[in-house]
Amino acid sequence: MVFAPRMKALEKHNAQGAMLQQQVLQRLVRTARNTEFGRKHNFDAIANYDDFVKHVPVNTYEELKGDIDRMRHGESDILWPGTVKWYAKSSGTTNDKSKFIPVSPRGLKHLHYAGGTDAVAMYLQNNPKSRLFDGRSLILGGSHSPNYNLKNSLVGDLSSILIENINPLVNLIRVPKKSTALLSDFEIKRERIAQETCTKNVTNLSGVPSWMLSVLTRVMEITGKSHLEEVWPNLEVFFHGGVAFTPYREQYRQLITSPDMHYMETYNASEGFFGLQNDPSDSSMLLMLDYDCFYEFIPMDELGTENPTIVPIWGVETGRNYAMVITTSCGLWRYMIGDTVTFTSINPYKFFISGRTKYFINAFGEELIQDNAEKGLDFACRQTGAEVLEYSAAPVFMDGNAKCRHQWLIEFSKEPADINEFADILDRKLQEINSDYEAKRYKDITLQPLEIVKARTGLFNDWLKSKGKLGGQHKIPRLSNHRNNIDQMLAFNSPS
Repeated sequence: MVFAPRMKALEKHNAQGAMLQQQVLQRLVRTARNTEFGRKHNFDAIANYDDFVKHVPVNTYEELKGDIDRMRHGESDILWPGTVKWYAKSSGTTNDKSKFIPVSPRGLKHLHYAGGTDAVAMYLQNNPKSRLFDGRSLILGGSHSPNYNLKNSLVGDLSSILIENINPLVNLIRVPKKSTALLSDFEIKRERIAQETCTKNVTNLSGVPSWMLSVLTRVMEITGKSHLEEVWPNLEVFFHGGVAFTPYREQYRQLITSPDMHYMETYNASEGFFGLQNDPSDSSMLLMLDYDCFYEFIPMDELGTENPTIVPIWGVETGRNYAMVITTSCGLWRYMIGDTVTFTSINPYKFFISGRTKYFINAFGEELIQDNAEKGLDFACRQTGAEVLEYSAAPVFMDGNAKCRHQWLIEFSKEPADINEFADILDRKLQEINSDYEAKRYKDITLQPLEIVKARTGLFNDWLKSKGKLGGQHKIPRLSNHRNNIDQMLAFNSPS
């Protein structure tokens, strides 16, 4: 088997995680010691992790933005050796509409493509009878544009950068054609992808669940079939990532009824490829420790304090919610990526994505995180037979009767028979899994029962479209500690 040596190397993740990470840190620091950032932070004096902490501060995008902009204008040896020509456009910060994440040639190979290769290797190990390569891969991508008009320099969705730089041989087994994959208008792209792929022998899918579902729905409309396996009888796996799969799971089960269909979660972001679901029976992912990424973690209950605890991989505990900090070969040094994770095991280090540092509701001390929301909605759907397509929630700080509550805007693909029953089940489940929420809901003293507002069909897509964020890696903000997003969405919530 061509992947056998790699699968053997991955065994080190089971008991030698700390060693793998220490090797990665030494490699990154040594490689970048002569960059402007390396000289400024005394990389020559860094011999171990403690030295690294002493010399390099934790950074957000704001701290690195000036250097990244110089790199985008063509300057070399700033955050990483050489000139970086590719920049992944990601959702913005408080001060900017977009972030531009450097993607160096080395990072492309040892951080992004490495994850895709291992995803296939792990899948084939778990499914030795797979016929994956007998057909085509349907891979969804975004679009890109010139970066400051510099020659051969691009800015755009990470997926478009991956497609642009992929081995030409891969294009022989993927669909749609490159020109379609890189279209910027998602609605036109969706139609063309559906038309181009419905007659092909597609064996596997890769992409964000929400956007892939939109494409597959159009395929079904064009072909008039009832189930996707009637269109692609050899379809066997969906490699998904970007957003939580839970809200879409039931819809995919109805769309693809074959018992032989597999789903494999991946944690690939604009900043790198970090995790893979290596065990089909375990929804948590293996943290990839030998790529060009060194990880650190901040307990979420200390985030924002003056001197929070920051631990490397060998200092994490299972069951705690952490904000993730990364150092990569794309020039991100002790960079707060904005995702939160919770570890389910150590040796090997396995985890699930619990949410975003900015996607939570803590307006009244309830500490509601995205993982709570996903589990609560999943339970409410199973109890009522409902199906949730998209959702967003935010606090109502005080209404006319001086009452506070959480407001949930939900687009159902299958509505519950009784929306009030659904709301009650969701509310009680959130209390069961979150003691802080339960305490604030006690006797309705602080928080009133949550409110559900039904979203019209297409509301969330229309909202994203109004912001120029339809398709690609763009995501709905699931939880917000303010009302900016949900108020905008509510303004769209009327028949078009």
